[in-house]
Amino acid sequence: MHQLKKVQRLPIDVQTAWDFFSSPKNLATITPDELGFTILSDLPEKMYPGLFIKYKVTPLLGIPLTWVTEITHVEDLQFFVDEQRVGPYRIWHHQHFFKSIPGGVEMTDIVDYKLPFGPIGNLFHPILVKGKLEHIFNYRWEKLIELFGEYRSAKAANPIHAEQ
Repeated sequence: MHQLKKVQRLPIDVQTAWDFFSSPKNLATITPDELGFTILSDLPEKMYPGLFIKYKVTPLLGIPLTWVTEITHVEDLQFFVDEQRVGPYRIWHHQHFFKSIPGGVEMTDIVDYKLPFGPIGNLFHPILVKGKLEHIFNYRWEKLIELFGEYRSAKAANPIHAEQ
């Protein structure tokens, strides 16, 4: 198993972050264009446990793939989990956590994944997969700053509390 963990802080409240991320329609906004990401399912405004979402994605060599995820857990304003049911990974378990912090929200993504084809698949991890996932999450990071602004800690924003 492999794991990717990213933590990002944004200058918005938990409700705003939750409203954005709990709407499956917003996933296309934070996905790089070169992935050819297209949602094929009819989507509700908000996700719920048991929701299946079908996508078309072109992650590698221009080969389109179908990806189906299930939203397996939702704890309003705190976390949700999506798991791949059909797609390129043997296992894909993506946890999204939201925590209120002074001046904003801290979001943590933890993706546990396993490649297909056993040891042969693992040979491709450092060559193709790891860098691609880092690129996707770095794009997401930058896009969220573009949409919501850059987080400045309450300490840094308030000169009374700034270090001398």
